[in-house]
Amino acid sequence: MDTIDAVARVATAIPPEELTEKVRETIRALIGEVDSLRREVEQKNARILELERLADTDPMLPVANRRAFVRELERAMSYTERYNVPASLLFFDMDGLKQINDNHGHTVGDMALLHMAEVLSRNVRASDLIARLGGDELAIILTHADETHARVKAEMLAACLQDAPLMLDGEALHISASVGVYTFKPGETPEELLRKADAAMYRQKVGSRL
Repeated sequence: MDTIDAVARVATAIPPEELTEKVRETIRALIGEVDSLRREVEQKNARILELERLADTDPMLPVANRRAFVRELERAMSYTERYNVPASLLFFDMDGLKQINDNHGHTVGDMALLHMAEVLSRNVRASDLIARLGGDELAIILTHADETHARVKAEMLAACLQDAPLMLDGEALHISASVGVYTFKPGETPEELLRKADAAMYRQKVGSRL
């Protein structure tokens, strides 16, 4: 029950002969104080939600951080095992970031990472979670996606990166990434899943150099 409504009910229950101006002023002051406290609580709750969001967000990119990703990965793995639905992990590693840093500077390297994160974020579903695991590594949890679907999605996202260069003073900086695909299997830990997806990415990166 709303506190202000409760105060109003009490006020209406007071006999008219007892509802003096002083009593009215006291009731109005009480309602004002309660309303002020309610706004303060709402502001604090909003601030708590904002702090929780910031705690789960990468400090550099507009995606989840590793801590939040591992937590959601555990939830996704539990869900897939409980309901026997597929899910997969995509593990991205930007190609040539060191070369970009050496040729254009670390500021442009940071811009390239941001650009990659934005391109990937625009091309996944709202139910898919994208995060930065560290350095130039990004990962995506694909819900309800078996290995075939995940590989098709990985190829599509890689193509989106290549088709959307980062523009620097009219010059196109083409960005590519190696991507590993791994489908969840029962009994694995988040660390095992990440390690296997990382290994799949590395095989893809080495294979592209041959």
